[in-house]
Amino acid sequence: MNLVLFAFLILGGLGLVFGGVLAFASRVFAVEVDPREEAIAGCLPGANCGGCGYPGCGGYAAAVVKGEAPVNKCAAGGAAVAAQIAEIMGVAAGDSIRMVAQVHCTGCGVSHQKYTYIGVEDCVAAARLPGGGPLSCDYGCLGMGSCEKVCPFDAIHVIDGVAKVDEDKCKACNQCVDICPRHIIALEPYKTKKHVTIPCSSKDKGPAVTKVCSNGCIGCSLCAKSCPKEAITMVNNLAVIDYEKCIGCGICAQKCPRKLITVDGKVPEPKPAAPKPAAPAAPKAAAPAAEAPKAEAPKAETKE
Repeated sequence: MNLVLFAFLILGGLGLVFGGVLAFASRVFAVEVDPREEAIAGCLPGANCGGCGYPGCGGYAAAVVKGEAPVNKCAAGGAAVAAQIAEIMGVAAGDSIRMVAQVHCTGCGVSHQKYTYIGVEDCVAAARLPGGGPLSCDYGCLGMGSCEKVCPFDAIHVIDGVAKVDEDKCKACNQCVDICPRHIIALEPYKTKKHVTIPCSSKDKGPAVTKVCSNGCIGCSLCAKSCPKEAITMVNNLAVIDYEKCIGCGICAQKCPRKLITVDGKVPEPKPAAPKPAAPAAPKAAAPAAEAPKAEAPKAETKE
């Protein structure tokens, strides 16, 4: 009994000694935290999505205080959070451009499969198989939901075999962009009243595209030729939009023969051709004037 009590006393004494040492060390080696960092962390939504490029909300708050990150980098918080952080830092928030994830595939090649896939419903796993997965199009959405699983905002879902983004929920956190094994998801800036996008990633030539997809880009360049701002260029057989030049007019979508290009998520209805002006009626020929009756020549008088 005495041995047990003695052991407890020794352990208790050691605990007090080590506790005192740790308390002393915590004070001596304490790292002072800028109160602004805690204030900024309190403004952030706490999603820890990584969309800002820093390890969680705490990492972003520390980077802002150090001057390594702008105050408007939080995608989940948006302009409201940027304004709060700017007030804490005593700087101007600046203009922040809304970014939204876009899946550059319409899913119109989902019926073209190289083989039947039986396995884990995950794009990353399927992409490791021969041929990069069962889809015949090497640039199409595999539709197994890896992006859906990692999205912290429930903003992307697989519908009819292809990932679709809910633009109202998307916070541009970049999680879906990073996880996609085919790299067909990208963040696009919403800078114009109407947003134009080209939902295709295929770099194959036209005949190869038509074999595996009913409306993929065939590289015809009609959209590039019709753009009034020269905002579309052809890169590796694929039409690409320069959003610094795009004004959202949608002329390219009207000209696309594949009905691929969308404006605000929809393929616009083709505008009816303007009616041709009627040709002016030919002037009627004037009726020939009636000939005046010829005067009869005077009859010669006969002599008797």
